[in-house]
Amino acid sequence: MKILIVNGPNLNLLGTREPEIYGTVSMEDCLERMRGEFTSYDILYYQSNIEGEIINRLQEDDFDALIINPGAFTHYSYAIADCLKNIRQQKIEVHISNIYTREEFRQKSVTAAQSDAVLSGFGMEGYRLAVLGLK
Repeated sequence: MKILIVNGPNLNLLGTREPEIYGTVSMEDCLERMRGEFTSYDILYYQSNIEGEIINRLQEDDFDALIINPGAFTHYSYAIADCLKNIRQQKIEVHISNIYTREEFRQKSVTAAQSDAVLSGFGMEGYRLAVLGLK
């Protein structure tokens, strides 16, 4: 199975960005551990700070399952939500922090309704849990 993990804006800074919220593990370290554990899966990774680039990548349709952390786009990108609506593969939305304990604007996800499941507040472990949750 080919799993695509997509991260949105500012998530290229994981490991150094607000460690009190996002921890100190980089995405590269997270991917290395996951690839070591899930050797039967091909885990692809894409990150962009640009909404249209994320949509373009999702529309390439070269994956069997999607794990997406839209970052700030979670709260206002109807364009990404519309794109997700047209993806037939299983989709899991992941948030490193618990968005429901943060600022009010972060407590609403416009993309979640287009996902099969949502994980929030498990830190970087959320990506691993999402893989385990795939069918």
